[in-house]
Amino acid sequence: MEKTIKNNTKRYQDLLEKYIHSQDEEALYGIEKVSKDFIKKNILPEEIINLHIQAMESLNPHLPDDYKHSMNFLLEAMIFYGLALQEVTNLRQEKDVLASEISIAANMQKTLLGTKKPEIAGVDLGIISVPAHQMNGDYYHFAKGSGDTFGIAIADVIGKGIPAALCMSMIKYAVDSYPEESMRPKTILKNLNRVVERNIDPSMFITMCYAHYHPSENLLRFSSAGHEPGYFYHAETDTFEEIKMKGLVLGVMPDATYQEIDLTMKENDMVILLTDGVTECRDGDRFIETEEVLQVIREYAHLSAQKMVESVYKHFERLQGFQLRDDFTLFAIRKNV
Repeated sequence: MEKTIKNNTKRYQDLLEKYIHSQDEEALYGIEKVSKDFIKKNILPEEIINLHIQAMESLNPHLPDDYKHSMNFLLEAMIFYGLALQEVTNLRQEKDVLASEISIAANMQKTLLGTKKPEIAGVDLGIISVPAHQMNGDYYHFAKGSGDTFGIAIADVIGKGIPAALCMSMIKYAVDSYPEESMRPKTILKNLNRVVERNIDPSMFITMCYAHYHPSENLLRFSSAGHEPGYFYHAETDTFEEIKMKGLVLGVMPDATYQEIDLTMKENDMVILLTDGVTECRDGDRFIETEEVLQVIREYAHLSAQKMVESVYKHFERLQGFQLRDDFTLFAIRKNV
């Protein structure tokens, strides 16, 4: 740094003198080249001010005291400015690194948590899950069972970001590791609860619901671990029934057990599962009511299940000014002929 300033001291003074006497454009072009050299060598602003003070004193030893004091004041200001600029630059670099790491983690999350919606005759499925930010604290996963049976897990981590994504990855692979005979929802949740309690930080909890569908019996078995209630749409009466289910969130107690209910689905009946990002949408400063959510679902119920959940999402996205406040996950299963 000192070498760079020393090498440019005489040049700076000559250019300054030339500009003072003639306001020549050539002098401005010359100082532009000097400034670029200073930037390359990371010369701080206060060093340039100090160089200017020395050049002016050399050109005019009889400068007024007011001018000297003003230049010293500017020098002190540039010292503080330089320190603040350096701190801001460091913070920006750290932010860029963090943003890059989060982007990589988000892509890894999509890969690790990737799941395929099953194609089952007589069943219409729809699923949408949109994160409020890059990382998704919601999770859903389809598990293939014997024959045409399948399981669907929907979860919400109390805690966001990369730790939540890692936690969800562990949950997914734990579900996939269970044998088919263990796919009863209450058993799945009981086993997952032990996994979470033993391996997850005590400050992190997971709400989860698990459903297992048997097409041959038109039967949906359902359990919940402190998750948002689901809703059973009865096509015959055009009514929604809340699926009430008690159960501790995963990870609170190692020996927690879970209830299970059987839902028999008739033609065009639907079961809706969701996370709190749906039920806690806002219209301005007002939280919407559950009935409003169900009414919107009813409005789009004539569509396929997939188009229905996508239309419901777009409705609430618009309602919130295209700015989600929480991760949004909505699942629908409809019994067809």
